[in-house]
Amino acid sequence: MKKDELIKAALESKKMAYVPYSGFRVGAALLTEDDKIYTGCNIESASYTPTNCAERTAIFKAVSEGDMDFKAIAITGDSEYTFPCGVCRQVMREFSHDLKIYIVKNEKEYKEFTLKELLPYSFGPEDLIEDKTKDDKNEKI
Repeated sequence: MKKDELIKAALESKKMAYVPYSGFRVGAALLTEDDKIYTGCNIESASYTPTNCAERTAIFKAVSEGDMDFKAIAITGDSEYTFPCGVCRQVMREFSHDLKIYIVKNEKEYKEFTLKELLPYSFGPEDLIEDKTKDDKNEKI
């Protein structure tokens, strides 16, 4: 795996953050199963709600290019260790339950987690799949 390259890409992408309101920069770098890296930064909006996190920016870039199989993501922010928000964790869960997550302080200092550790008992796509073998109006067993 390209862990060092992924961490460097996250640190670099943080520089591109558009944060005129909070001043809090976040960068992310997403590694696909075929070893492509997609980067993202947080992008704020004056009305706040449309603000997009770095993690989702990277994921949406990958998905818009047809990549939906992810191995790892590195995340770095202006605080010592910046963790993904709940919305980002749920978006990550949409594509991978076993995603490795690197919470990066700098090139040498980081913490490693799995998405299962950061989002236990999660709700994912398989929770919506109904048992089509039952005739009781698609009732789950």
